[in-house]
Amino acid sequence: MMKVLVTGAAGFIGSSIVKSLLKQNYEVIGLDCINSYYDTTLKYARIAEVGILQKDIKENKKIASTVYPAYQFIKLDLTDRINMKLLFDTERFDIVINMAAQAGVRYSLENPYAYVESNILGFLNILENCRYHKIKQLIYASSSSIYGANAHLPFVESDMTDMPVSIYAATKKSDELMAYSYSKVFGLPTTGVRFFTVYGPWGRPDMAPFLFMQSILEGRPIQVFNYGKLSRDFTYIDDIVDGIMCLLNNPSVEDVPYRVYNIGNSKPVQLLDFISIMENVTGRKAIKQMVEMQPGDVYCTYADISRMKNDFGYTPLVSVEEGISRFYNWYKVFYEKKLCRVD
Repeated sequence: MMKVLVTGAAGFIGSSIVKSLLKQNYEVIGLDCINSYYDTTLKYARIAEVGILQKDIKENKKIASTVYPAYQFIKLDLTDRINMKLLFDTERFDIVINMAAQAGVRYSLENPYAYVESNILGFLNILENCRYHKIKQLIYASSSSIYGANAHLPFVESDMTDMPVSIYAATKKSDELMAYSYSKVFGLPTTGVRFFTVYGPWGRPDMAPFLFMQSILEGRPIQVFNYGKLSRDFTYIDDIVDGIMCLLNNPSVEDVPYRVYNIGNSKPVQLLDFISIMENVTGRKAIKQMVEMQPGDVYCTYADISRMKNDFGYTPLVSVEEGISRFYNWYKVFYEKKLCRVD
């Protein structure tokens, strides 16, 4: 049985990957520091879905799932060099999927140190341990943010990515550069994945789809940046996970085993249209507060996914309309008590 380490296992994408791996009978270790960047209640609820109970969690201690015999979880920070090395020494992973990161474009302008520590120093610890333990493949989260203010649409992996417009994007570009170095110098197979605006059940509460849904249902105003003149390549979580699964047992076989892929829906949606779909799904009108463009923001994101299609036959399957409907159905259940106070 292949053993996989998933970092960021209490996060949105990481927790979804863990579920998919367990359903496909992989042995999995999930790792997360469970920081307080956003409400930890949601993070603990995600890992409870796979049998990890909050009351059992202790720092630097592996605990077994009450649901999946092949799953263990450890609360550990990527920047902890000693305990990260100990984990790799004892577990002998085959594949590492690094989804742990300090996320959020706008917050990176307020607290850049958190991004450098987690996204660069933490990632360096991942690279070093993968190098010394001969990992078969490291798959890691990059971001569509690294395209910056690129005017060429759709975004292609070969486009220039040397002008990020946020500290977050700069750290993700740094990850790709470090990964290339480890692939070139040490022969470590690395695959970077540039995600495009991921949404869906268990999503991050600091991102627009979650904030919009919450505000519409609670009757509060939505801040619509750049007066709605923005487009995003909203990508449903299941399509993101399917993309990762395509990569899992297919490391690069090039002389320098380094590569990056876009994973997105490849169908950008205007922000006002996205809000309109939410209104139709929920049966409620949004209170729109039009505001200026924010620092670190870009006008449009649009993934060219030809490389994923050509290499793996990858095709995203969930439309924005269907994805928002599924997200709404989850949200109603998860926040049922809160919604009852509004209705």
